Amino acid sequence: MVQIRLTNTRTRRKEDFRPIDADNVRLYLCGPTVYDRAHLGNARPVVVFDVLVRLLRHVYGADHVTYVRNFTDVDDKINATALARQQAGAPGTLEDLIRERTHETIGWYHADMDALGATRPDREPRATDYIAQMIAMIEQLIAGGHAYARDGHVLFRVRSYKDYGKLSGRSVDDMIAGARVEVAPFKEDPMDFVLWKPSDQGLPGWDSPWGRGRPGWHIECSAMSYELLGDSFDIHAGGIDLQFPHHENEIAQSCCAHPHGDFARTWLHNEMLQVEGKKMSKSLGNFFTVRDLLDKRIPGEVIRFVLLSTHYRKPMDWTDDKARAAEDALWDWRVLTKGVEPASEPDPRVIEALADDLNTAGAISVLYTLKDDPARLLASARFLGLLLPGLGDWMTGDLAVIDSQSVPVKDVLAALTGKLTDLRAAAMAAKDFSAVDALKAALTEAGVEVRMSKTGVELIAGPRIDAGKLGMLL
Repeated sequence: MVQIRLTNTRTRRKEDFRPIDADNVRLYLCGPTVYDRAHLGNARPVVVFDVLVRLLRHVYGADHVTYVRNFTDVDDKINATALARQQAGAPGTLEDLIRERTHETIGWYHADMDALGATRPDREPRATDYIAQMIAMIEQLIAGGHAYARDGHVLFRVRSYKDYGKLSGRSVDDMIAGARVEVAPFKEDPMDFVLWKPSDQGLPGWDSPWGRGRPGWHIECSAMSYELLGDSFDIHAGGIDLQFPHHENEIAQSCCAHPHGDFARTWLHNEMLQVEGKKMSKSLGNFFTVRDLLDKRIPGEVIRFVLLSTHYRKPMDWTDDKARAAEDALWDWRVLTKGVEPASEPDPRVIEALADDLNTAGAISVLYTLKDDPARLLASARFLGLLLPGLGDWMTGDLAVIDSQSVPVKDVLAALTGKLTDLRAAAMAAKDFSAVDALKAALTEAGVEVRMSKTGVELIAGPRIDAGKLGMLL
């Protein structure tokens, strides 16, 4: 069996991965807060850890891996959007409008992640479906002396958990010294964090022993992972920006509520994303969503390729040059593997790279060596979620305008193939190939590869075909 090695953030070293139960390998990934479109940084953990799930299923069996990714649908931004809709005259209660908004946003998220070739998790819990379990967990923490109720709030006693700060490598006293937040009067300690907070009548809320309110963010993942994966599971993953305080707080409350469990054995964190060497931010004008890129006709598998081209523990820089290079490589590989049946197994070097701390960049480098073995190239690329059948529409999806009508490029290419074939036949009879050469030059300028042999003519659209020029050649 392949031995997987992963860098465990909690121990700060690369370790042999040994599942708690090889018949039920369990992984939890922190999912999105569904108030708007997912930006490119949100997509990185989804794509990276999708490859990890593929690897785990390859090693342990497709039916022996449980992958959970949540939706946070309790959030102030969601509430604000729903309230604005209500004030604008939208029918329904605030809760109805919140549910409508989050349902819409989850649909967007699914569509965008599907376009990146990401496999959907086995379970996708919504926080609002697990309020009762959150309340029960909070009650356990209060009973154990790890939490206290004040003024409609319930707070976790950070100092009641001796290992607080080990994941992020911080001490509680250092955290307090570096904090620049106003300490709420109902807190016993500045580091204590909210498990439950009150809701007024203008906000969504649920009845609880502490009054009408709603959960804090951190308790949501702890309650959902416990219900779906148990008090001990194998891997918890997410972006490095969640390491503190979210993941630190998850560990504290989960281990105190279920002291006989380990919560997550292995913690994996991907580094942050940049754009052209700068931090992605709205103020710099370089902030964009996955949908923004897709709408600019950047194919989903190109985005996936770029995201996988940097090791997950290193900062990733999205650049236009990387996107173009990815598009060219994928185009070449799709042409090379057209009509080819994939091999039964990916190249062993791909598995070896991924088993070594999920080295996706190393795995992609193997693909470049497989041009002489299209079947193995196809199997290896598909293992990484590339060259999948449903992601190739971008190669033939453009439209050319002919006589004010939009015509699919593939149909235009078919007609031009016939035209060039006829011209070649006439040229061979007349011994004058000037018309053939002129059309070939025009096709090349329009981004079409021209292949001519004794058996016929083949036209292959390139990755940056000019559909406008193409339509003028008929």
